[in-house]
Amino acid sequence: MSLLLSMEDCASDEENYCSDRDSLDGIENEEPEFQCAPPKGSTTKVITKESLLAAQREDLRNVMEMLSLREHHARTLLIHYRWDVERLVAVLVEKGKACLFAEAGVTVVEHQDLDSSLHSIVMCDICMEGVPGGEATRVDCGHCFCNNCWTEHFMVKINEGQSRRIRCMAHKCNSICDEAVVRNLVSKRHPDMAEKFDRFLLESYIEDNKRVKWCPSAPHCGNAIRIEDDEFCEVECSCGLQFCFSCLSEAHSPCSCVMWQLWVKKCRDESETVNWITAHTQPCPKCHKPVEKNGGCNLVSCICGQAFCWLCGGATGRDHTWSSITGHSCGRFKVEGEKKSERAKRDHYRYIHYYNRYRAHTDSFKQESKLKETIQERVSITEERDSRLRDFSWVNNGLYRLFRSRRVLSYSYPFAFYMFGDELFKDEMTKEESEIKQHLFEDQQQQLEANVEKLSKILEEPFDQYSEDKVMEIRMQVINLSVITDTLCHKLYECIENDLLGSLQFGNHNIAPYKSKGIERASELTACWKSNNRDNYLPSDREASGLSET
Repeated sequence: MSLLLSMEDCASDEENYCSDRDSLDGIENEEPEFQCAPPKGSTTKVITKESLLAAQREDLRNVMEMLSLREHHARTLLIHYRWDVERLVAVLVEKGKACLFAEAGVTVVEHQDLDSSLHSIVMCDICMEGVPGGEATRVDCGHCFCNNCWTEHFMVKINEGQSRRIRCMAHKCNSICDEAVVRNLVSKRHPDMAEKFDRFLLESYIEDNKRVKWCPSAPHCGNAIRIEDDEFCEVECSCGLQFCFSCLSEAHSPCSCVMWQLWVKKCRDESETVNWITAHTQPCPKCHKPVEKNGGCNLVSCICGQAFCWLCGGATGRDHTWSSITGHSCGRFKVEGEKKSERAKRDHYRYIHYYNRYRAHTDSFKQESKLKETIQERVSITEERDSRLRDFSWVNNGLYRLFRSRRVLSYSYPFAFYMFGDELFKDEMTKEESEIKQHLFEDQQQQLEANVEKLSKILEEPFDQYSEDKVMEIRMQVINLSVITDTLCHKLYECIENDLLGSLQFGNHNIAPYKSKGIERASELTACWKSNNRDNYLPSDREASGLSET
């Protein structure tokens, strides 16, 4: 059952926020359908097949007007600068137009075409044959070759995945060929190849643009998302999928992308199970099965009958004393082996500590998501009674806030595992600094955890069976706890951003900022441009994980 909230339901006197489709979809891909209309003025846009051309032409038009260029020159510039208009303008201001064009391979020079010499013979420097002027083509840079050589060159480049920037065939010429020339010559021999060329030019707006990425939904919804601000953000596609724009994984803040990818791999590979086996067993030197020691003696026997030394794993005889094994000595290996075993055991227990709490909040979220239907039934029952209580937006807001804070808590444990471990920041902080920061983080984490549990408990109350006074009391508790948990979430993120990650020397761990209103749902970009036949070359629903030219 979907719980749809209107904008009026999302607002209250105490707090004003709008629900998103919050979920812990990174764990089981189970997400509640808790949603409402996109906020006004959304800067995140959904680009559909129909609006892709309009999105591309928006930037093309700006560059064409600014530099008085033709469309294919503007496209060449934008592809070279990865559709970053601000960077393009910065290079223009800093280095000038000539340098801007030269770096991108744009040659804006009008050359006399071959119409005046259609019947003359033109020598092609590629095939070294003379052809009539009507069978040769001169491009912007001034080089002229026969159409057959041009066509072969274009087809090779398209098949090699270089269709977005096909350079002139002339030696050391950096000029990019006019897309109209490419399209015209290739279409005469291979129309399908020309369509492929146009499609790749169009898709360049997504694949070469750091502000635009394909939605990682599977099966692919066919949409792309364009952002205007920081790439370290979490967005929601119109198909309902929420994801991290930076790494295209499920939304995972306050984990950084690196942390989350390491955590997923750790859980998926069950690496700690292997770690436990390493810490508590030794492989038999004969049959190689893991053997666990169940006594104090360092001479152990495998079920296959082989005796070996627990300290070094070497095969031995069966005679031994309290201090030695006959014909065998490990020297100093005993100390090193004990240290290795203790370290592996400590790392395993540490992982289990964080994983259990991560999983506990994940499980709580799944159970609490079932409250949506129950709460709707309770609201319906209460509304049927002759009561002065008519506004139940506080229940929906409280439930939404519970989902938000559970999400934060769940992902805060993988963050803590890596933040205060030895995997990523061992050389960034001393042991004393790490302990101080860990205490600071855990204090805030525990405060949030305590209030989330209170909010969860109060929302499970069967308020439809209570008196009006009791319901009013629950209402105030839910409102207060919602505000408190939101404030604590803000403080936890501030601690992470300023006191923890912000103090590191190498700032390669960025997190999506916390937003009380939730993950922003992208609004659809209006397809307002109509163009030539290239409207037919919109991308298909192929390759949900990304498009390639090869």
